[in-house]
Amino acid sequence: MIYPKFLKKGDLIGIAAPSAGVGHKLDQYNTSLEVLKQEGFRILETAHVRVDDSRGGSAEERGDELSSLFENPEVNAVFCAAGGDFLSEILPYVRWKSLKRRPIWLAGSSDPTSLLFTYTVKYDVATLYGFNAGSFDEIPVPDYQQNSLRIIKGRKTVQRTSEMFASKPGFADDYAGFDTPTEWKANRTAIKASGRCIGGCIDVLKDLIGTPYECVSSFIRRYHEDQLIWYFDNFSMSAENFYRTLLQMRYAGWFAGTSAVLIGRVLFPSSETGMSYEEAIERALPDIPVIFDADVGHTNPSFTMINGALMDLSYRNGNGKITFRCE
Repeated sequence: MIYPKFLKKGDLIGIAAPSAGVGHKLDQYNTSLEVLKQEGFRILETAHVRVDDSRGGSAEERGDELSSLFENPEVNAVFCAAGGDFLSEILPYVRWKSLKRRPIWLAGSSDPTSLLFTYTVKYDVATLYGFNAGSFDEIPVPDYQQNSLRIIKGRKTVQRTSEMFASKPGFADDYAGFDTPTEWKANRTAIKASGRCIGGCIDVLKDLIGTPYECVSSFIRRYHEDQLIWYFDNFSMSAENFYRTLLQMRYAGWFAGTSAVLIGRVLFPSSETGMSYEEAIERALPDIPVIFDADVGHTNPSFTMINGALMDLSYRNGNGKITFRCE
């Protein structure tokens, strides 16, 4: 596994919009940039970052602008501006040889999953999941986001179960902040596992199955001695769709050599038949240790995950922690 150099003061962060532009939320985005600048980073944006559209340019433009940042020798890391719905359109237009030739940190969350996931499983370059360039828009910066900033600087950080979480998205009219006690759940009384961390937003991952961009079977073969720990961020999959996706992943061989699975809280839960997410997990993954309702994904607070890194995971009595080893 290739671990890019972590960031230091004065480093240049390149920001592209491989998914949506940030024109609809410029105030929050600009606040986030100020936080990054206060951390000592310089910023370079590509041309379409600030467009007010669900696509940050055409697929060709987005692929070109992302690739150009990797081809710029002054850029030390690349952050995706935001999430969205259409990043998978750009995958054929990314100059993957440029990304392979110059492995620097690539960070994003939600829709950028397909970009990060492919970069890690196909080219063995570690990537950062859990924040976009516009994620740091809350002042003062909350502790879980401070963890993100520590991690991108290479500081070893233990991420633990939160005390409270926000049950509703920040843009909801009835948002009440961190309003609900956190309790991780699991299909085992206690879990202790180690393995290569890999995953992302499962709403996006499902669309990669069977495409040239997943390469999971070869990734598993290369790291079979380490085993894998999968993590899934469920944005809005119904319990039934979640269940079918887990089965599809199992049928595709994704869970071979898996030591554990870590699943986040669902931001927009639903069910068509009355199936629960717990039942979906029990039916699809009865033989694998699974932790769910964890601090991963679209609900806050959430962890920063390092795709490709060795991860140590432990759980007992509703609480857990993760640490990463970039070695």
